[in-house]
Amino acid sequence: METLRHIVLFVHLIGFAVLFGSWAVQAFGGKREITRLMHVGISIAAVAGLALAAPWGLPEGVSAGDMPYAKIGTKLVVLIAIGALLGIGQARQRKSGAVPPVLFWAVGVLTLVNAGIAVLWR
Repeated sequence: METLRHIVLFVHLIGFAVLFGSWAVQAFGGKREITRLMHVGISIAAVAGLALAAPWGLPEGVSAGDMPYAKIGTKLVVLIAIGALLGIGQARQRKSGAVPPVLFWAVGVLTLVNAGIAVLWR
């Protein structure tokens, strides 16, 4: 069961890497637009993150009550905010041909914040 949890964690990290990598390509070398790959990355990260939040495959002696629900909830709120920004940015991109810079940069910052929460919050 622990091996399966590690595989899901790996898939979650791949989702983060796809989201942040596609954002970074656009930020530092592209046209600064919301791409389909960003939506794919957040979808992978969300599904795998929700699977990781389920109380399965816990190590011996750890109960579901010991899970960091505040951390999980915070990461979920940030994930929803990123998804909203991607959706709003894509709608504005279709309408006017460009993403407002604040929306675009907020996606990258919130993606890094979400990764920071995962790594630094114990």
